[in-house]
Amino acid sequence: MKRFLLLAGLLLPLLGAAQVRPGIEVLRDSGFESLKGLRVGLVTNPSGVDSRLRSTIDILFEAPQVNLVALYGPEHGVRGDAYAGDKVTDSRDSRTGLPVFSLYGATREPTQEMLRGVDIMVYDIQDVGTRSYTFISTLGLVMRACARKGIPVMVLDRPNPLGGNKIEGPLPEPGFYSFVGQFRIPYVYGLTVGELAVLINEEGLNCGQRGDQPHLACQLLVIPMEGWKRSMRYEDTGLPWVLPSPNIPFPESAVGYPSAGICGEFSGWLNIGIGYNIPFCAFGAEWIDADALLARLDSYRIPGVAFRPIHYKPFYGGKAGKLLHGVQFHYTDYEAAHITLTQFWVMQALGELYPDHNPFKAGLARLDMLGKVCGTDYVSKEFGRAMKVSDILSWWTKDEEHFRSLAEQYYIYD
Repeated sequence: MKRFLLLAGLLLPLLGAAQVRPGIEVLRDSGFESLKGLRVGLVTNPSGVDSRLRSTIDILFEAPQVNLVALYGPEHGVRGDAYAGDKVTDSRDSRTGLPVFSLYGATREPTQEMLRGVDIMVYDIQDVGTRSYTFISTLGLVMRACARKGIPVMVLDRPNPLGGNKIEGPLPEPGFYSFVGQFRIPYVYGLTVGELAVLINEEGLNCGQRGDQPHLACQLLVIPMEGWKRSMRYEDTGLPWVLPSPNIPFPESAVGYPSAGICGEFSGWLNIGIGYNIPFCAFGAEWIDADALLARLDSYRIPGVAFRPIHYKPFYGGKAGKLLHGVQFHYTDYEAAHITLTQFWVMQALGELYPDHNPFKAGLARLDMLGKVCGTDYVSKEFGRAMKVSDILSWWTKDEEHFRSLAEQYYIYD
């Protein structure tokens, strides 16, 4: 028997121009029925808002039917006041006075003491659809901790900005599970966060940070959206975009994240637009001839993606104030594009044009993190040998259709 429930919302007029109503609005319009009489914990950040930009924290705190007793802060904190990688400390929320427990400090999994006095845990964070984004790892660890204590978990669902049809990349291999990859899912998994939660809970794919922890299934409730379709990109939803983390300021940044983020692990070699106003949407370095790189990439005739030359100076970071040259990419046919391979095509072109700049041969310290992000050392070994996409193409795509068949069993939306 399935261990999750779908709570149907009321069909009410749309708020503003939004075509999609996120889980928090569906929950609110049900009168918070499933939270009545319970002490509620909430895992959230600034992206947890309704279509009028009201925080889920404030919505639950001000609802007379809800007894919100504690907040839990992932990377960047519940109010977004911690930068990428900065530790988050336990504190009190200045607006509500509620205790805030850090899930990105001394521990990344809530301790049993942190869960004392909580009857149900609610999760509401905008996902980006990519395995290495740490908020879903926080969700998985919360689910494990709550399973131990018998606390139900409620996920307030939100759109996947990559849409519901993109599935790309390999499953992680044993020995490569970590906080940037603790589920046995592809790099791009094509599910909403609610669907993902159900999948990992039912299929035992919540492997933990080491990958060898026994499966623990929690009692899971998903509050689905209304109006969302798998074919939708974020701009189709009519919902405002609130950056879930500092380097994802726009929906297109979320699309760029799996397109350039793996390559970004070589931060001393290549800038990917971070530090400038197009994070995850460009590739640049001081030593690149932008026109030559463009010509080489155009010669590949890569489906669904186009490049243009770009010259820019990052505002901050290791390349701050330095003039970088390279390319910016745009998806001309998103459905045809294999977005995670974009960065590998760029690396192939750079390897052909600048063989003396091969980052795999430079002994860069980021190879360990590259393995964690990719879920394997196959990329560093096979692609790093000659930097040819053909050397990893069949391996990179080998798990996609099998996972799609599995994932379809857990679709909430058409």
